[in-house]
Amino acid sequence: MAAPSASAISKLHPQPSGDEATLAKLGYKQEFCREFTPLEVAGLAFTYVGVVPSIVSVLFYAIPNGGPFAMVWGWAFACPFIMCTGLALAELASAAPTSGGLYYWTYSLASPRCRNFLSWIVGYSNTIEMITGVASVNWACTIQIVAAITIASSDQVYTTTSLQLYGIYAALGLSQAVLVSLGTKVLARLQRLFTLVNASLCFIIIIALPIATPPDYRNSAKFALGEFTNLAGWPSGFAFILSLMAPLYTIGGYDASVHMSEEASNATMAIPWAIVSSIIVSAFLGLGINISLAFCMGTDVGGVLNSPLGQPMAQILFNSLGQQKALAIWCLVIIAEYMVASNCLLVGSRQTFAFARDGALPFSRYLYRINRYTGTPVNTVWFEIICSLAIGLLSFVSIQAIDAVFTIAVTASYIAYITPITNRFVFKNDFKPGPFYLGKLSFPVSVIAVVWMTFMSFVFFFPATPQTTVQEMNYTVVVLGGFMFLAISWYYFPVYGGVHWYTGPVSNTPVIRDEDSISERKEEHDADIYVEAVDV
Repeated sequence: MAAPSASAISKLHPQPSGDEATLAKLGYKQEFCREFTPLEVAGLAFTYVGVVPSIVSVLFYAIPNGGPFAMVWGWAFACPFIMCTGLALAELASAAPTSGGLYYWTYSLASPRCRNFLSWIVGYSNTIEMITGVASVNWACTIQIVAAITIASSDQVYTTTSLQLYGIYAALGLSQAVLVSLGTKVLARLQRLFTLVNASLCFIIIIALPIATPPDYRNSAKFALGEFTNLAGWPSGFAFILSLMAPLYTIGGYDASVHMSEEASNATMAIPWAIVSSIIVSAFLGLGINISLAFCMGTDVGGVLNSPLGQPMAQILFNSLGQQKALAIWCLVIIAEYMVASNCLLVGSRQTFAFARDGALPFSRYLYRINRYTGTPVNTVWFEIICSLAIGLLSFVSIQAIDAVFTIAVTASYIAYITPITNRFVFKNDFKPGPFYLGKLSFPVSVIAVVWMTFMSFVFFFPATPQTTVQEMNYTVVVLGGFMFLAISWYYFPVYGGVHWYTGPVSNTPVIRDEDSISERKEEHDADIYVEAVDV
């Protein structure tokens, strides 16, 4: 018999693609369809930011802590620091593009003495970030729906009960879970629509709002760019620092595209550029939006903040556009916010899937599953929604308690970002950069990012006003501390805790990492870990 041709052998034993081979070097087999193009990954990262709906959600941070001045110059001041963080993470994403992302990098770059614990903490911080991210965006969307009803009412007065608010919140989450359970190809194509809606909304605010605003509400350049209005009571300098929470929450979630690494083509370049491009585009569009709002909000800053509509942005639109046009644009804001929440759920489900793949979560055996019909981790989608619905119950405690979810999403993410960036330079490791590499700028950029995030993490724990009550306290430290206490307790729990069995990322492919991996392993223990399959 004639020997089989090379083409016949190739068909019987197809060679892995570059992305699949890169993933195999990191210790994982290809389980998702790589349907996301580089442009769609960038669109997902941009939509995850959701410039307009996010600004709408956190405008109450900037207006009382500096007014127009803080809205414009606070945004401009924060963006370079945000870019440093994005660049530092983009380098790591290029070196090891895996859905696990942050906790994987932490383990790879840390000392053998502490990497299991650090990887565990980062993994749970990242999981908390994702769940609270879904919760916070859906709660914001709920408030915006109520604002829309208020705008549409004849006297702009509408009251809701906690049960009604939670009902809207739950309906949003459950519908998103159905949407995100669809196949990867559908989710990838949806990013084009999501990107178009979010970008169009940005230009509507930047261009149409100033044109439509009547002279009574148009502000001078002196007022819009130089009026510092302090309504919170903090010293002006610290008030300005507190206002930075608005841009930090808006342009956050730099790791969104990272968790889609195993569904993206050309991931080693597509993921880091998605991080960087989303920050650049969001920074400039966000600055334009804040300038537009500062020029069109009128001089009654307190009236805008304490609007009967419940949303400062809604009041600005109502004053400038009138009831019908304001309602139309506000409905677009709600749609865009819904898209942001859907992408939060999408990204969070992939991170949870990766963490469960390495056996770190309770019920990992059930969470680490790919649905045979959709080819997506449907179980983790619903796990995320169930957890976010549980967090939403905080709304029955107090508005301040549920509002703490906004800052938890940022502070939890900072814990997850700081650790791998620091590990890269603090511990002895053989970091192998990917195609996206800053060279000599890596260290100073990383130092700036870590110092900035550390400082702002403490700022996020402060209450809105210096004279606060039990009801008005900032419960971020309490809720985040509770989450982290449970994670650490679970790690050190006698007999059954993670300290007894968690060994970091565990390979599910027989291919052992080579010199191209993020950090070459020397220990024999690691070799055993990475060639062992996960029993799920």
